[in-house]
Amino acid sequence: MRNPSIVTLLAVSALALAACGPSGSGAASSASASAAAAASPPAAPAPATQPAAATSGPPTAVGQCAQTTVQEVGTRLENTPGSGSAISYANGINQVSYDQVPGIDASQPGDAIKLCLASLPQNCPPGDDRGKTYTATNLRTGQTWTEADSEHMCGGA
Repeated sequence: MRNPSIVTLLAVSALALAACGPSGSGAASSASASAAAAASPPAAPAPATQPAAATSGPPTAVGQCAQTTVQEVGTRLENTPGSGSAISYANGINQVSYDQVPGIDASQPGDAIKLCLASLPQNCPPGDDRGKTYTATNLRTGQTWTEADSEHMCGGA
């Protein structure tokens, strides 16, 4: 795929050369180049390091996915390196693990994430909805992981 700004530059150059003709008349080429520049679309901005992702609400049915972004990356126990990985997303979902998860640890705030609900806990006490499992894919790094939304399943500690 061609860079739009290069295509625009080539088109303007071709018009300018055609307007000049064999004699190289500057007046015609100047007017044509100005008209071509005014008619051509503005140059595209430099591509971002990752696609912008609109944050949507959390997925609610198993298999459903949503776009979100990383809000914060940390450790399972605050300020305790090696205690496991933790991540929070702009749509309010969190994931945590007792293990260090390379995909979580490599994530950065603002990274675009595809977040899918992988499973729901069963036979939970009323009001205890801990233990939803989500599969996340970081669209910047390409890494994927599956972790629960809390350290304990419903009905646990």
